[in-house]
This record gives sequence, structure tokens and C-alpha cells, in this order.
Amino acid sequence: MNTNKWGFARKASGMGAAALAALLAAPTPAYAAGADILLPKPAEFIPALIAFLIIWAVLAKMAWPMIIGILDERQAKIEGDLKAAEDAKVQAQANVREYQGRIADADREAADIVAAARREAEEERAAILAKAQKDAAATIAKAHDAVDSERRKAMIELSGSVVDLAVEIAGKIIGNDLSDAEHRALAEKYLAEVGSSDAN
Repeated sequence: MNTNKWGFARKASGMGAAALAALLAAPTPAYAAGADILLPKPAEFIPALIAFLIIWAVLAKMAWPMIIGILDERQAKIEGDLKAAEDAKVQAQANVREYQGRIADADREAADIVAAARREAEEERAAILAKAQKDAAATIAKAHDAVDSERRKAMIELSGSVVDLAVEIAGKIIGNDLSDAEHRALAEKYLAEVGSSDAN
């Protein structure tokens, strides 16, 4: 790229020198009366031409490469900025895909946590219900046992009272022919028969 620009600079300087030479070599028309005012006199023209060529050579040697270098640097900076912007765009797209993947993973983990919490809650509820049912069954069984025990106690107490009452009634009805032991044995026998018929 620099060689092309240098070639252009050489061509431009060559063209400038050729244009000046063509102006010098061109004959001045005789009809141009006022042309003497516009064209420099040969005594002034030669030093002006030499000064112009010196300035042109200095500019071509010093300023032109500097300008080309600045333009090259600017072009390289612009290309670098464009490449950096493209890299940043690619990186941003990669980051977006990564973040979307992370969000999807987080959603899956949250769904798994919710499902596990629901399972644990269901298991805990089932365990609490089973324990409550077991405790209720145990309480009912204890209550039945207590009722049965109280019933047996009441039956025993009642049978004793009934036996005493029956002995007394039998003694009054039958008379005093039987002893207390015989009356009691008779009453107990009767109660046993009544109890066995109730059981049947």
C-alpha cells in the first residue's frame, strides 16, 4: 500500500514539473496584450520555479510520507476498531447464549427443587396422617380396653351385689332351710347360667 502511495506521490511531483515545463515552453500569444501582467518575467520566473521545485521536493520527501503514515495509522486504527467491534459482537452473542443456558439450568434446578419439596411435603403429610391414624387407633384400643375392664369390674361388682341380693331374696322366699353358703352357691349357679345364655 505504501509503495502505491509513493508511486502516486512521484507521479504527482512529475506531473507538476511537467506542467511547469509545458508552461515555460508554450509560446505566448501575440494577441494577449494584458498577458504580460499575468505571466512572470523570466528573471523572476526562474527563481520562483526553483523555489517551487525545492518546496515540492521537501514536501514530497518529508510531509507526504508523514501524511501517508498518518492515513495508514488511521486506516489501521479504523480496521482494528472494526475488528474489535466484530469480536465484541461475537463475544456478546456467546455471552447471551451462555446466560440463556444458565437461565435454563436455573429454571430446571428450581423446578426440581419445587418438585422435591412437593414430594417431601406429600411424604411428610402421609407420615403425619399414618401416625395420627395409628395414635387414634391406639387411643381407641386403649379406650375399648378401659371400657371392657370397667365393664368387667362393674359386672363383678354387680354380680356380687346380685348374689347377695339373690341370697337375701331367696332366703326370704324359700325360708331359712338353706344356709348362706348354699344360697350363695345357688345364686352363683343361676347367674352363671344367665351369663352363659347372654353370651350365646
